[in-house]
Amino acid sequence: MSTIAPPTERECLRCGRIETWDEDRTSWVAATVDGETRRGRPHCVHEWDITGNYNPTGVQ
Repeated sequence: MSTIAPPTERECLRCGRIETWDEDRTSWVAATVDGETRRGRPHCVHEWDITGNYNPTGVQ
């Protein structure tokens, strides 16, 4: 049986918001990069950097 490994980070291609998965909250939270929280634009309809390159099962 394969194990599913979900992504732990994502970035909006439109506004640059970066989110990381918070296990304690069980939700996505805005990431801090170089001391700055990367929230992006408040009214952006986020387009996440999900591509065909990500393989959640690790099976080639």
